[in-house]
Amino acid sequence: MKRRHFLKKSFLGTAFFATQSTTAYAKLFSQPVNKSKIIISSDPKIFTHINSLQPDRLESLLDNGMQAFFDVDNVPDAWKKVVKPGEVIGLKVNCLSGLGSTNVELVDIICEKLLQVGIKENDIVIWDRQNSDLEDGKFQIKYNNNAIKCIGNEVLGFENTFEIFGSSASLVCQTLTRVCDGIINLPVLRDHGIAGVTIAMKNMFGAIHNPNKFHLNVGNPYIPDVYSYPSIKNKVRLTICDAITAQYEGGPSFMPHWRWNYGGLLIGTDPVALDYTGWQIIEKERKKRGLKSLKEAGREPIYISTAADSNHNLGTNDPNKIKVIKV
Repeated sequence: MKRRHFLKKSFLGTAFFATQSTTAYAKLFSQPVNKSKIIISSDPKIFTHINSLQPDRLESLLDNGMQAFFDVDNVPDAWKKVVKPGEVIGLKVNCLSGLGSTNVELVDIICEKLLQVGIKENDIVIWDRQNSDLEDGKFQIKYNNNAIKCIGNEVLGFENTFEIFGSSASLVCQTLTRVCDGIINLPVLRDHGIAGVTIAMKNMFGAIHNPNKFHLNVGNPYIPDVYSYPSIKNKVRLTICDAITAQYEGGPSFMPHWRWNYGGLLIGTDPVALDYTGWQIIEKERKKRGLKSLKEAGREPIYISTAADSNHNLGTNDPNKIKVIKV
């Protein structure tokens, strides 16, 4: 506990103490008037013959996706639309399933892109629920103030005041509320045994102290309720879903026999549209494998449509209002 107190004091006493107010970036990434754009950047040759990732192809995959999403001619200009020097940027990975976690290689490349547009090393924080989860996902825990940090929520703890929306009330981690100015959400494309799928919105369960309370009724309306907490909704600027290797059954646990090499990334600022798009990819693979649809299996992710209602207004699940671009 003394060590935790020291680390907390060290983090919160530095210059990168983020405010909880809505920033200009929150307005920039508010829901679009027209269609929500989702980029699917894929490369069938991203794996070698021994099934390992090729870093150069992975970087090109990300670069192509970012340029396509922001419609710019070079990669740095894309990232400059997401972050600016002097900010602290949090990378919310998902390491719940160990070997099925957000790829370390992808996160390393994103960190390099942030450095290239002026974000300092000590202003990048890779984070998830617990240190042990991060270590299971092959990340190295780091607290050094002069380097990129990688921490679980136990390092800084949670706020003392509940955030409340709809049927949900939670304490949100101080890594998000007090340290990070903006969040890049880095979920994985995966089936979920209760909620149907776990992609962009559900990844933010890793920011609260009580995610175990919100799995009733296929996670509806709890998943969009939690994402609607102001500290979450106003700070998530971009979602880059790791669909390099995806899982169509048996999630969220790592089940290698139900995984397939999709070889892609899903990029967007509309978490509802991204979740809807990812859900359709999983359904297509389930059908290909001879499995029931998620609706037939009793776990259709109805929370996605709830997230699009007038109460939540987190984005759209209407396929006629989603522009999917494959690059």
